[in-house]
Amino acid sequence: MRDGSRTREKIDRTAIGLFVRKGIAETTIRDIATEAEIAEGTLYRHYPSKEALAWELFIENFKVLGQKLSEIQKAQQGTREKLAAMIRYFCSVFEKDSDVFSYLFLVRHQHMLKLTPRVPNPYLVFRAVIREGIARGEVPKQDIDVATSMVMGLTLQLIDSRILGRRIQQPMETLADTIVAAVYRVLSV
Repeated sequence: MRDGSRTREKIDRTAIGLFVRKGIAETTIRDIATEAEIAEGTLYRHYPSKEALAWELFIENFKVLGQKLSEIQKAQQGTREKLAAMIRYFCSVFEKDSDVFSYLFLVRHQHMLKLTPRVPNPYLVFRAVIREGIARGEVPKQDIDVATSMVMGLTLQLIDSRILGRRIQQPMETLADTIVAAVYRVLSV
């Protein structure tokens, strides 16, 4: 029996690239198969539909991001250090694999409502760190969801600008400390 993992990986990478460049609705199964240099039937042996492929790409990569953020924050002491490490990781992931990060960012709204509470979720990791920081007195008392949304907004807005081709040219990793400083000011940490 042949190992289909390389074919699946090729499908996944090709689909992510096309979904980021063209959008899910505008990308066809034929587009993916052609660019991946496989038959359409081969793609259907791995995924029953384009929608299933889009969901699978989202949920698998979203889980990995959530799990990694959870590991990172556990390895740090204190709210400031946890937030800084997580923000730096976000920025480095964007630079290392901008297609996957862009895909997650661009399609999150259409998939977020399907998530269950058991799915490792970056937002919930940030929320837990902020909640713990408030409980330990490291962050002033405030609405946790507002604070988390502001932290995520500061973190993701620069990435959004890069994805959309705005004039921010610096690598995200070089902007991480600027984002971290802004987050600290917003939270008054």
